[in-house]
Amino acid sequence: MGIMNFIKNQLIDIVEWPEETPGVLVHRFERAGNEIKRGAKLVVRPGQSAVFVNEGQIADKFEPGTYSLETKNLPILTTILSLPYGFNSWHKAEVYFIKRTEQLDRKWGTAQPITMRDADFGPLRIRAFGNYSYRVGMTDNMLQRFVGAKSEFKAEELEKQIQLKSVSEFTDTLGELQIPALDLAAQYNEIGERVKQNLQPVMNDMGLELLTFTVGNISLPEEVNAAIDKRGAIGALGGMQSYQQMKAADALGDMAKNQGTGGTMMGMMLGGNLGAFAGQQFQQSQQPPQQQMAPPPPPPAAPLFYVAVNGQQQGPFNIQQLQGMIPGGGFGPNSLVWTAGMSGWAAASTVAALSGLFGPVPPPPPPPIK
Repeated sequence: MGIMNFIKNQLIDIVEWPEETPGVLVHRFERAGNEIKRGAKLVVRPGQSAVFVNEGQIADKFEPGTYSLETKNLPILTTILSLPYGFNSWHKAEVYFIKRTEQLDRKWGTAQPITMRDADFGPLRIRAFGNYSYRVGMTDNMLQRFVGAKSEFKAEELEKQIQLKSVSEFTDTLGELQIPALDLAAQYNEIGERVKQNLQPVMNDMGLELLTFTVGNISLPEEVNAAIDKRGAIGALGGMQSYQQMKAADALGDMAKNQGTGGTMMGMMLGGNLGAFAGQQFQQSQQPPQQQMAPPPPPPAAPLFYVAVNGQQQGPFNIQQLQGMIPGGGFGPNSLVWTAGMSGWAAASTVAALSGLFGPVPPPPPPPIK
């Protein structure tokens, strides 16, 4: 009687993994030397799978459900152990529970900047990050990689390797797609889908199913972002000429704010130019509407001149602005000027485009009458 009670106490009636530990993907059922008896209940919960392994050899697999362990639903294990008909236990078999639920929002990112070639900006060092999701597969390859001496296999042991492979495949994908830096933000979905395709075989070899791969952000160097902003400003203003005119107007405004004679002169000139512009707008508004015609081609860009004042470079100014400076003494025929195409500074009266501003030079007076 004592022997029978001892045998019954050594037999396990229920095999299950009721409390999943966060981050654990594979859990070995702990039986502490006890034997799983024939007819015991195997409980596989939703999101789990169970695998019987005998001395490292994969035997029978079970999907979610409740099973009574008999010879008929353990055909592989029965063959391995050559179990006779009747009462027996599977004392050599190990049971592993596999978590099959989707592992969501796993992070990937570039720990260090990676280099890409761009047709507009040349070599760029960029950073990127995003997330992905996966689940453990049920292939024999997966089980052979995971089943070992450990009683548990954690996700973090896999995800360190996945992180490295993700960055590697992301870098290769940028080289394959050759997307310009200006268009990267509009191609996140396409980049993520290509990385997923390239990474899927690697994940399969690890016994995993890659479900999603998302690019969250690709950041460019600050100097490239500044160049993109400037290019956008030029385009919004209608071209480089308009951009230069805006910068010249800003410079005039800054000079008008300065104290002293130079600032006062610039303020008067700026006010005069604005008044002239307002007068032109009023005259145009009083003219009767004309028949709509094709607009003429744009006139050539007027030259812009720099002026040397007290050893300091000022400008650039167009010809109208320089003419407005003559009455106040801020500009004259002896003022040194320079513009694109000139080899050096020269007096304004010697420059063909400016000589007409000063009128003819009178001849010297006649000698006194004796």
